[in-house]
Amino acid sequence: MPSKHHLSIFPQGDLEVVMTRDFDAPRALVYDAWTKPELVKQWLHGPEGWFMSRCEIDLRIGGAYRFEMTHRESREVMGWGGVYTELARPRQFANTERFDITSSDGESLVTHVLSETDGVTHLESTMRFETKAAREATLSSGIESGVEPSYEKLDTVLSNMAAGAPARVTNADLPACERLENTP
Repeated sequence: MPSKHHLSIFPQGDLEVVMTRDFDAPRALVYDAWTKPELVKQWLHGPEGWFMSRCEIDLRIGGAYRFEMTHRESREVMGWGGVYTELARPRQFANTERFDITSSDGESLVTHVLSETDGVTHLESTMRFETKAAREATLSSGIESGVEPSYEKLDTVLSNMAAGAPARVTNADLPACERLENTP
């Protein structure tokens, strides 16, 4: 079911892209869902046909993370990673980010700010790129087609967490093309 909350993506200045979205959950849960590998791998899947095949997080300042997604049919792998530069649970965290396929575009710094009002958490993620060309490439990449489906899955994970149920997204929550064989 589509969320009542919508993703907004817009340029800011010459080097930044800002993404905002609300989630019906306390910000501590949203923070955890972004920083705990067992939760991240439940919702970060990207566009249809892709699934999280590698999720490693060393959650400390200077600690590295590595994510890889694999396309279910072609087996193509898309990976990225970086290091954590700021951790202030539950209100903010920042990390560097470099995608394997666009490594020539350099590294970006992504700052995530979480604010909460009446149990709804507002996420503002600001990506600061090294060049205007890298920023423009991201804006024209169709980024929303990967981010929004993942955020819809995150809604399910957060809803389960808030209800005290297991946070796990099951196969029933995924489109048929993303379902894992022999997995509930």
